[in-house]
Amino acid sequence: MTATLPVALVTGSTSGIGAAIARRLSMDGFAVVLHSRNSAEAGQALARELGTAAYVQADLADDADRVELVRQATAIWGRLDVLVNNAGISRVIPHADLATATPDVWRELHEVNVIAPFRLVAEAQSALREAAKRGKPGCVINVSSHAGVRPKGASIPYAATKAALNHMTRLLALSLAPDIRVNAVAPGLVDTPLTADWKQAQELWKERAPMRRAASPEDIAQAVSMLVASDYLTGEILLSDGGLNLT
Repeated sequence: MTATLPVALVTGSTSGIGAAIARRLSMDGFAVVLHSRNSAEAGQALARELGTAAYVQADLADDADRVELVRQATAIWGRLDVLVNNAGISRVIPHADLATATPDVWRELHEVNVIAPFRLVAEAQSALREAAKRGKPGCVINVSSHAGVRPKGASIPYAATKAALNHMTRLLALSLAPDIRVNAVAPGLVDTPLTADWKQAQELWKERAPMRRAASPEDIAQAVSMLVASDYLTGEILLSDGGLNLT
């Protein structure tokens, strides 16, 4: 089955930022492929809610699953125009606690936050180049973090993976242009159930960020939508932290 609508694959899209991105792209006129590692029921429910959407389950720590995710996502409607690498994992470790940041923690985070997005782009490359033949460049959006730009973040291994993702974004933008644009959105604190009890961070954003609040998932989805809509921007890391970086 070939879609007349453009198709977007959004990883980690059954809750939080990913679900907001999926909803926004659906509103923007995309057929959406949803993904998660575990929450298949939530993914199928969201697919029904959005209408022109489908759900695929995959473990992004497993390369065979990554290959199969792209294969299925492309096969559903016979095309793929946008890849949003939203899925990621974190570990909360005080930066001074070097012993707890073990090699296993480094490997686990690097596998999902750096290698998986690269491999998904590599597997999706041919389908995204086909999008350019239809008159609009293929598009990759990587969801990074302000921790990849500033010396902050839940842990040093997490921040380092996001810094790597930012640099990979620029390298891929150079390598894949003009057929495929590659950009990243780098949120600061985002209001989700995961961050609800992060009292210190909440206070920081309320007191120091020029916008005086954390982002909502919809704020980040809007930034993604803007980058997807452009036919010209590439290699950009859009810092989306309400201006906290200015202080």
